[in-house]
Amino acid sequence: MTWGADVTPSTARDLVRRFADSGGNLIDTAPAYGNGAAESIIGKLIHTELRRDDVVIATKGGFGLRGGQRVVDTSRGALLDDLAGSLRRLHTDHVDLWQVHAWGPAPLEETLAALDHAVSSGMTRYVGVSNFVGWQTARAATWQQAIPGRAHLVSTQVEYSLVARRVELEVVPAALAHGMGVFPWSPIGRGVLSGKYRSGTPRDSRGGSDHLSWFVDPYLEQKYRAVVDAVCTAADGLGLTPAQVALLWVRDAPGVTAPVLGARTLGQLDECLAVDDRVLPDSIVSALDDVTGGPNLLR
Repeated sequence: MTWGADVTPSTARDLVRRFADSGGNLIDTAPAYGNGAAESIIGKLIHTELRRDDVVIATKGGFGLRGGQRVVDTSRGALLDDLAGSLRRLHTDHVDLWQVHAWGPAPLEETLAALDHAVSSGMTRYVGVSNFVGWQTARAATWQQAIPGRAHLVSTQVEYSLVARRVELEVVPAALAHGMGVFPWSPIGRGVLSGKYRSGTPRDSRGGSDHLSWFVDPYLEQKYRAVVDAVCTAADGLGLTPAQVALLWVRDAPGVTAPVLGARTLGQLDECLAVDDRVLPDSIVSALDDVTGGPNLLR
């Protein structure tokens, strides 16, 4: 999300190389990220640093900036224009996963017809949705499954962390019922669960940024401090960092395919990759569940 703005092309290259060398292969982007700059960076990297066949590229459509304002347009024309622009910036003839970035005002059948066309024309291999609530997810998935030949939705991407557990109630169950994978974004609570904001807002953080402080501010409220404290306490006892504890809790939650990381530095990425073979004790998982709203009923 920050590539092309806070993350330079050279740093993005280092992040991708480290990720790929560690066995990672899914890169998630969108036209809205850096107003297209993130896709352009990835487009160059898959021709200089990576083999196209070794990377799974996921991008989105239907959301962007117009005249400085965030606009959701999920009409067929807007979506297919977004996809054409993405392919041009990514320097590829197809993406592996194309997602509707947000629920929009266009009739759902029109939005989903654009996904069908994208698959049938070879512009994308698979399709999914992003930021849909439970009933929206179920309605879209049911529509696509109702008639043979439509492109089934294979995934949903939603915010999910110890400070954002609402998706457990309807979104994750809907995804499981329809055979969809779940990609949680901001698994570390937009950075707040790293503990870096406990004594103030670091100037080099997203919260200290003029253009991203709005993204972090909701989780700096008093009611979330107990959650951050609990994560930090668990980290101290396990010999992990708070960010690692928060990431592990999401990664191993029922229904989750893989969390989407928003690392801006190699240090942040290495911190996340270091827990690939770690698992939180059941007692810690239960304690964190209790502090943040109660048991996950899907466990």
